[in-house]
Amino acid sequence: MQDLGLRQFLVVSEMKNWRLLDQDLVRMSENSSSSSLRTGNQSSLWKSVDGDDEELRVNTPFPAPKIMDLPQFQGEHKESLYWGTYRPHVYLGIRSRTPRSLMAGLMWIGVKDGKYVIRHVCEDSDEISKYGWTHHNGRDYGNQVVVDHGMTLTTEFLKTKEDGTGYGGDWAVRINAQIDKDNLDEELWGTGHLFFYLAEEEDSNVLSIGREKLDTRESSLLAYGSREDVGGWELHIDSADDLEIHFSGFRTPDFHKLAELVQNAIGSSATMVGLLQPDTSEKSPNVLVFQISAKFPVRADIAFVSGTGLQSSRDAERVKNITGKQLSNTLIEKQKEFDEKFNRLFSLTDKVSSEAVTVGRAALGNLIGGIGYFYGQSKISLTQDMRNKHGKDFVPYWPAEMYTAVPGRTTFPRGFLWDEGFHQLLICRWDIKICLDIIGHWLDMMNVDGWIPRELVLGTEALSKIPEEYVAQHPTNGNPPTLFLALKDLVNGTSRNQFTTSESNEITSFLDSAFVRLEAWFQWFHNTQSGKDVSSYYWHGRDQTTNRQLNPQTLTSGFDDYPRASHPSEDERHLDLRCWMLFAADRLNSITKLLGKHNEEYEAMVKLLSDFELLNKMHFDDVSGAYFDFGNHTEKVRLIWRDTELLGSNPASRELIREVMEIPQLSLVPHLGYVSLFPFMTGIIPSESPILGKQLDHIFDRSELWTDFGVLSLAKSSTLYDKYNTEHEAPYWRGSIWMNMNYMILSALHHYSTEDGPYKLRARTIYEELRQNIIRNVVDNYFKTGYIWEQYDQKNKGKGRGVHPFTGWTSLILLIMAETYPEI
Repeated sequence: MQDLGLRQFLVVSEMKNWRLLDQDLVRMSENSSSSSLRTGNQSSLWKSVDGDDEELRVNTPFPAPKIMDLPQFQGEHKESLYWGTYRPHVYLGIRSRTPRSLMAGLMWIGVKDGKYVIRHVCEDSDEISKYGWTHHNGRDYGNQVVVDHGMTLTTEFLKTKEDGTGYGGDWAVRINAQIDKDNLDEELWGTGHLFFYLAEEEDSNVLSIGREKLDTRESSLLAYGSREDVGGWELHIDSADDLEIHFSGFRTPDFHKLAELVQNAIGSSATMVGLLQPDTSEKSPNVLVFQISAKFPVRADIAFVSGTGLQSSRDAERVKNITGKQLSNTLIEKQKEFDEKFNRLFSLTDKVSSEAVTVGRAALGNLIGGIGYFYGQSKISLTQDMRNKHGKDFVPYWPAEMYTAVPGRTTFPRGFLWDEGFHQLLICRWDIKICLDIIGHWLDMMNVDGWIPRELVLGTEALSKIPEEYVAQHPTNGNPPTLFLALKDLVNGTSRNQFTTSESNEITSFLDSAFVRLEAWFQWFHNTQSGKDVSSYYWHGRDQTTNRQLNPQTLTSGFDDYPRASHPSEDERHLDLRCWMLFAADRLNSITKLLGKHNEEYEAMVKLLSDFELLNKMHFDDVSGAYFDFGNHTEKVRLIWRDTELLGSNPASRELIREVMEIPQLSLVPHLGYVSLFPFMTGIIPSESPILGKQLDHIFDRSELWTDFGVLSLAKSSTLYDKYNTEHEAPYWRGSIWMNMNYMILSALHHYSTEDGPYKLRARTIYEELRQNIIRNVVDNYFKTGYIWEQYDQKNKGKGRGVHPFTGWTSLILLIMAETYPEI
């Protein structure tokens, strides 16, 4: 494709007036044919797409070479990540990074309320005492511990590549189940029942059973088959225990409902577990389930070997290498390697307690172990005008694959754009190649306008874990561009020669290819989220007509119910988005310098958005000494009950609606919280400014933001502190303590504690106390509850609440322990 586009230049006049000039530009890259997307008129962006047809635009891929087609993501790298625990929504799920994979997973019989139940999909309702990867390197090793009402189940994953294996190598799973006999009903827990399964997504492939009667004393072979990607394959089992194995085959497209199929097949009741029986009527199953029953304790090794049936494949030898004693030795060595790398990278020994080290290791392990692979098509919502024109509400995105970390394996086992930037702050320090791979997948999801969906719900398994009303993505709405967080670290590390030559070359190659997309993403924000005033921005997507919400939500900001202007309008100025735009422009400016593509435009944008006087004029309140949003606002709103009208014979009911008791006016929005601290967190405030002292006052004030467990999301002085937004929407970002923002606050405190100025020592004092409070609270909660949590309750002694385990951005606790922060 010819590298043709439109580019904007920021021009600074002598009077500091800023305007945008559009000029045609042909920008030929030395190493690729990708274009630089800079436009103030999106409808004329690419002549290959009808600028007036939104239906075509929203689901047209960005017209540049895919980042994941770079040579560095092919060959050995691609094969090394082929198999993995890439199904984070189940307690143990294995698949390959290919759209139609052979999948594997584990179920087991647990006991709840005196009844047998099947465990498979991660659910809060299971009331599992504890689960999560304590170790996982993202490539070939993981160790997970599950505590299910007195039964401790350990699952260990190992992957190997040696002569004779097929593409992606071989893998093994060790399952070890033990019970606490002193505290359990032996009648219920006398025998353990594990269910290991294979599920084939490719319709043309056949799953074959090893033999009609499975007896490990005669043969270890459970199943076999062949695939185009890995060649012939076999599944084996090895155990020193007396195992009883039964199996059944099913044919179903609904792999997310496998537990229901097994439940129906075994017919378990409150007091008895049935056994799987072969279904002779099903001649071509795409699911094979193996029921493994034995007295506790139970240990079994499951081995998958690929490239079988060839003279050079050494099948029996390879099975032996990943089962039994040799597997034990390899697992010990892999855990040792993990621990040594963990200690080398984070150096926690002299900084925190041994208990804290355990939590830090679990935070990293479950974040890495939660990385998933997804394939499918996003559902894109059309605007009302396009709905009227085309007679439909939604269009599908193009078929795409996604490799990403996830916030939480129960409620959020899918990709979230603004979460992912925080995830990568940790992942980029563990494995740079995995980090680049994930960011590359996200950037490849960009459409022709430079928009990236804020949530990615791809495939039936992902769809099964999200309410239908949240599936559709709106191409007018954005999400904070947090991917720039990790990119800044990579740029700085490359500039300072902190990486190996090979790593630096790959980072530079990646940035060179990704730059056109990063520019397009930045420009999408600038074009679509700009406010009425120069250098102002506001999050689109707020409901201007609702009378149900006390304060209309701003889901696009990531802060959901954090109070904004009471009446959404185009007059709004959102402080956090303005700071995100400065953050992104500064990162783009750094990348251009690294790549030798000096660009005065980004320097000018950085200069504009970091103008301290202009910032204060637009967002600072002299009376309170705090920064706020601006918009059409009144504090005099409340939720009241109103009787609904009778409809036919339906009985009368009541509904909670918003009542406005005062005409709103354009003003600052006086709600102190995380949004107010963005100029502080992004380092815009000069170290000698009295305004910096005011921010420290707000942070350290117990009547506002300070607690013994972390900094609150919304000050106690706010009229909406800890208030419900509707009858059923509990407060979310209205007081609770969140790790991502506390990490950014600590980063800023650490920065100002090293900057000369009158507040240097105070910043250090607050930093040290806040860091200690956060670490202590997260560690205490982990050992009391078994989990790292989504948020922490300021009203209940810092108790964890919400999604658990939440080793998305709460895993930043590890970087807090290590005192590793991005440069401001």
